[in-house]
Amino acid sequence: MRSLVFSVFTLFILIGSVNSQAYQIGQAAEDFSLKNVDGKMVSLSDYKNAKGYIVVFTCNHCPFAQMYEKRIIELHKKYSKKGYPVIAINPNDPEVVPEDNFESMQKLSNKKKYPFAYLFDEGQKVYPKFGATRTPHVFILDKNKVVKYIGAIDDNAKDEAAVQIRYVEDAISALESGKDPNPNTTKAVGCSIKKKA
Repeated sequence: MRSLVFSVFTLFILIGSVNSQAYQIGQAAEDFSLKNVDGKMVSLSDYKNAKGYIVVFTCNHCPFAQMYEKRIIELHKKYSKKGYPVIAINPNDPEVVPEDNFESMQKLSNKKKYPFAYLFDEGQKVYPKFGATRTPHVFILDKNKVVKYIGAIDDNAKDEAAVQIRYVEDAISALESGKDPNPNTTKAVGCSIKKKA
C-alpha cells in the first residue's frame, strides 16, 4: 500500500514538473527552427523588424482550427504590417492524424493562400515548451520573445459575427500602447493536440 501511495505521489510530482516547464506569462521563449510549407526553415529571429509575434498552434483536421482559418489570415493581414506577424505551427503527430502530415499542410496552405508561415513541429519538440494543449492555441510574444498572452483568439469559435471579445486584437492593442494585456490568459477552445501514445 505504501509503495502504491509513493508511486502516485511520484506521478503527481512528475506531472507537475512537466507542466512547470511550459512558458508562463512574463517568461522569455526560446527561439526555434521549424520547416515551413515552402521547405525553408523558419525562426522567430528571421523576423528582423518584428515588434512581437502571434504564435498560433493550429492544424488541418480540427473543426475549431478550420473555423478560425479565415480569422487567423485576417490577423496576419492586419497586424503583420504593424510588426506582429502570425506564425502558425502544426503540433500534431502525422502518424496519429494523417490529415496533418506535411504534404497536407502544403496543400491546405496553397488552397487557403496562407500569407503567413505554417510550420511543422517535427518530433513535437516545440509545442510542449509553450504548453500548448489545443488547436488553435495562441501565444503572443513581445519583441524580446517574452510571453504576454496565452489563450483563445476570441470568445466565439463557431460564429464570428457573434464575437464580443477579440482577445488577440485587444492584447496587441495593449502592447502597442506600452501596456500588458488584460486579460493575459484565457481558455483555449479547440481540439486536443494529437501525440503518440
